[in-house]
Amino acid sequence: MSVPARTLRATPGQTVGPFFAYGVEYDRMNQVVHPFAPGAVLLGGTVYDGAGAPVPDAFLEIFAADSDGRMPRVRGAFRRDDHTFAGFGRAFTNDDGRYEFFVRNPGAGAGHPALFAAIVFARGLPDKLHTRIYLPDDPDSLASDPFLASLEGAEQATLIAERRPDGSLQHDIRLQGENETVFLAF
Repeated sequence: MSVPARTLRATPGQTVGPFFAYGVEYDRMNQVVHPFAPGAVLLGGTVYDGAGAPVPDAFLEIFAADSDGRMPRVRGAFRRDDHTFAGFGRAFTNDDGRYEFFVRNPGAGAGHPALFAAIVFARGLPDKLHTRIYLPDDPDSLASDPFLASLEGAEQATLIAERRPDGSLQHDIRLQGENETVFLAF
């Protein structure tokens, strides 16, 4: 006797609720590196909704290579010891929609420009959004990236951070509307 084939539907996504921070928050979660470590820089920006208003309760995760372009393979992303680089961080937006991470500039990988992989969660989003935050420092590397090359100039600009005079990185994320950030399908 043969068993009939079953088709299972994927479980639908669910929007983030008012108690989302419970269980995902941990000490120094936005410190990918210690703020006073050599080479530490601030990566920050604002998350905007489709109407251009700041989103006061979004949640971001980032992951990046080390300064040599190698992906970290260490344990302890949730237990900061102030010297081990795990490459992972989380941050909630404040009432003004602003997020901040203390990071190192990631190095470029073989054939790829330096970037942060980012995930955005927010109330009203049934599924998380994946995007990238590229460093603006090497225009030749950015120009040779196949993914960026597949986008139009205005779309590319939504993925490239701005380097400030103090060395920090500014990168706003727009969930919808004019200048919407490019998101990746997974």
